[in-house]
Amino acid sequence: MAEEVIEEEVEEIKEEVEEIKEEVIENNDIFNTLNALNVNKLVDKKNGLSYVSWSLAWQEFRRRCPDASYEIERFDGKPYMVDQYGIMVFTKVTTGGQTYEMWLPVMDSGNNAMKTQPYSYETKYGKQVDVAAATMYDINKAIMRCLVKNLAMFGLGLYIYAGEDLPTDERDAQEEEKKQEEEKRQAEAKQRAEEMKEPIGEDLASALEYDLKTWGVGKEFFLMYAKARKLENVTKGQYEWAKTHVDTLKAKEKENGKK
Repeated sequence: MAEEVIEEEVEEIKEEVEEIKEEVIENNDIFNTLNALNVNKLVDKKNGLSYVSWSLAWQEFRRRCPDASYEIERFDGKPYMVDQYGIMVFTKVTTGGQTYEMWLPVMDSGNNAMKTQPYSYETKYGKQVDVAAATMYDINKAIMRCLVKNLAMFGLGLYIYAGEDLPTDERDAQEEEKKQEEEKRQAEAKQRAEEMKEPIGEDLASALEYDLKTWGVGKEFFLMYAKARKLENVTKGQYEWAKTHVDTLKAKEKENGKK
């Protein structure tokens, strides 16, 4: 009899373990799905900071988690807590049997914590900052911002709070693309540098001789300056440099003639 009871208890434990495993898998699927979403279209920027619209964020969240619900915590019937340090709001979001909590201070547009009374403080640079007293509008705004931050705990727009522009997968892809472009640019620059070391040959030698006459620069001086025995031995880099530094060549030839 005792053995049967033990076997039943073991089976119940196994079932509970399997249920827990399924919940873990489901929750991980939810996080991975939401974390991979690009929510840049939901973002507004203000004072250099990024904000996600609470209504659009909730819409995206409910589309993928239809069982989701949220709760605004209350203190003596009020949706905020007040102490000497400021005003704090709290939210809870539940989906797939998982609940996350979040909190946020009521802040002004400069991200200064607001209180029930106005106050001032001095920054380390000696600048005085005046902070107005919080209104119900400020509290309501903080609650909805807190909700959005709460949703991020499930993965939705989490990368924004990490100061990033894109979800990890897309960011990695862009970084890889930039890396490949930089490697390509460096390879092309290296190839260009090698080409500039090559002599111009007979084909361009006649063109260089014509240019020297047009520029008013002596052939013998240029060969001496380029340290070449013949025009066809002049490198492509030297020829390119000469095209954009004709005045410098003339000045150097003039200076050389005075010696």
